[in-house]
Amino acid sequence: MNMERQLLNKAYKRIKDYEDLVNQDIFRQEYHIQPPVGFLNDPNGFIQFNGEYHIFYQFNPFYPEEKTVFWGHVKSKDLTNWQSMPLALSPANWYETHGCYSGSAIDNEGKLTLMYTGNVKDEKGNRETYQCLAESTNGIEFTKYPNNPVISHQPQGYTPHFRDPKLWKKDNLCYMVIGAQSIDKQGKIILYKSPDLKNWTMIGEVAGSNIGVLGNFGYMWECPNLFNIDDKDVLIACPQGLEPEGMLYNNLYQCGYMVGKLNYKTGFLDHNGFIELDRGFDFYAPQITVDDKNRILLMSWMGMPGEEHPSEKYHWVHCLTLPRELKLVNGKIHQIPVDELKALRKDEIAYENIIIENEEISLEGIEGIKFDLEILLEGISAEDFGIKMRCSENGDEYTLISFNLPSKTILVDRNNSGQGLKGVRKCKLNSDVFKIQIFSDNSSLEIFINHGEEVFTQRIYPDVSSKDIKLYSCNGITRIKSIKKWNI
Repeated sequence: MNMERQLLNKAYKRIKDYEDLVNQDIFRQEYHIQPPVGFLNDPNGFIQFNGEYHIFYQFNPFYPEEKTVFWGHVKSKDLTNWQSMPLALSPANWYETHGCYSGSAIDNEGKLTLMYTGNVKDEKGNRETYQCLAESTNGIEFTKYPNNPVISHQPQGYTPHFRDPKLWKKDNLCYMVIGAQSIDKQGKIILYKSPDLKNWTMIGEVAGSNIGVLGNFGYMWECPNLFNIDDKDVLIACPQGLEPEGMLYNNLYQCGYMVGKLNYKTGFLDHNGFIELDRGFDFYAPQITVDDKNRILLMSWMGMPGEEHPSEKYHWVHCLTLPRELKLVNGKIHQIPVDELKALRKDEIAYENIIIENEEISLEGIEGIKFDLEILLEGISAEDFGIKMRCSENGDEYTLISFNLPSKTILVDRNNSGQGLKGVRKCKLNSDVFKIQIFSDNSSLEIFINHGEEVFTQRIYPDVSSKDIKLYSCNGITRIKSIKKWNI
């Protein structure tokens, strides 16, 4: 039996052996992509291929005992109902002994082609990275390119922290951005080109620490995406090593974007600066694709490296975000839940013209665990307007979302959310709040402010009995035009 088959058999046995335990967890998600067992992290290979959406993900079924990284795989016709597929990649070859790390997908002449980073470590923990290809004619079974790796070494002047190739096509050429670290420990993103996905030429540095308008900005940049929207080029990247600055950069690692114009001859992106993409606790390593409706779609890991979660005792951890459509509005990326998610809605409960003045209220039927909640605001004269999600009957457990009018600050507080990690995240808004949409699952909240002008994504672990939703207004009046809740 070859190494690949051995690894796959071992992984499938692990999934089967732990299926009952995993499914006993009350925090298992209902409508998010999650691993069947073990550890999920970065989404990979997000693509629409032959009319179906595919997304892969970093998957270690043997967590926490050992680290063997495969590519998990799901597909969907509608971005809402996902079908589990066989594992796509397993670390069976010399160039990937310690994992098939992150990468992307492209439709190459009718073949679903994956490009990924093979990770290798020696006994002393020294790392080597190799960029590799695999392809499939049916989108299910993948064959690795026999002459892998197609990039066998990082460029001169960079360390082996060289990973996460993201592909696209333009003018009959393939392009790729990849995360890198210079030998003086500066995070960079590098642009490559190729006529055939197999022979690659480095063009230059796109962006990074001490490039363009940025000063010192992290020791490593990873998980890049580059796309064109409204005649602007946008780079998404994940810098590591930023220090918190007030409301900014408060997670272990950051994820943000830069808007500008890419010079395809030099590789340089002339941009205005780095903007965080999501203001919540659990959002990292997103990946985009462009579908046949010309929408730019994004999905992300709803997690962060180095975190601990209550689900680990059930031998699984992490999930992906819901798919979001990206729009560029006045130079800023807005993230909007895709329209297809409306198909999940059922049992609508709606109220109109609610006035809250110096009080906390709850509305009959506006409660639950798995739902889509939409609040349209007519005006806030109160100093503070807030929503308490997943409240316990005694009021001790809740997740707080509040808007402070004088400072135009949105705050999400999970210090009283139940089990799991605590903390507060904040951001400033350029305008008043007029729309709030919240997707709640068994152990997550995705909060979209003003049609996705700002988004807060986080895992929470409240008791199953904590289902109430409370609205309050302090020092003044909050007028709610409508509030609607749909079960999911």
